[in-house]
Amino acid sequence: MVITLLGTGTSSGIPLIGCHCDVCRSLDYRDKRLRVSIYIETQGKCFVIDTGPDFRQQMLRENIIKLDAVIFTHQHKDHTAGLDDVRAFNFLQNKDMPVFGRLQVLEQLKREFEYVFAKYGYPGIPRLQIHEITNTPFEVLGVPFMPIDVLHHRLPVFGFRIGNFAYLTDVNSISESEQQKLLNLEVLVLGALQREPHISHFTLQQAIDTVNILQPKVTYFTHLSHKMGRHAEVEKELPPHIKLGYDGLKIRLSET
Repeated sequence: MVITLLGTGTSSGIPLIGCHCDVCRSLDYRDKRLRVSIYIETQGKCFVIDTGPDFRQQMLRENIIKLDAVIFTHQHKDHTAGLDDVRAFNFLQNKDMPVFGRLQVLEQLKREFEYVFAKYGYPGIPRLQIHEITNTPFEVLGVPFMPIDVLHHRLPVFGFRIGNFAYLTDVNSISESEQQKLLNLEVLVLGALQREPHISHFTLQQAIDTVNILQPKVTYFTHLSHKMGRHAEVEKELPPHIKLGYDGLKIRLSET
């Protein structure tokens, strides 16, 4: 299994428009963060979790020419706004794109991309196959996914476990029952917005505390704000088994 971190920034990305802080002015490529998303290659299939506003740029940067399905965590625009660009894969692969999300997400997509779902579709629009998921295990083209139901303030958000890997982005609360699904992980990618308290995201310390509970072998933090600090400096504060993710990072692990 190969996981590519397509984007590791918060909803505004880094650098932030109009900001002149040390992070936004940094020349370190690890401090340049597009909106959060990952690409998963496993069992001969390729998936994207979330198509944010930078989806097209991410596909071009990573030279991705195969995509078998899209899975959504939730309906916020920094996770869905790039959906139109899956039409490139419709053309490349000559097939509809399977899209998976909970009911609220699918309803939001139908409102935001009404032209895609119109009775008489305009030529060249994305061709989608819509699949509703709930908090029960499901398969995408034979690959098992385990949903992890978390809260992003009051909004339900799905994280996902695939084998020994799990991905949770916009989160500030994980119930004990859902934590049980996250034990014995080889790799966890977890949202950690900033150091200061936030209404809907884990802080750096809260994310570290969560890692200490779940005890995965390795954790990478994502959905990072410029308020977190420069990549190189923050990593010095972290224990060896916890790292900051960065755009383009590839994580390799076994599929068992």
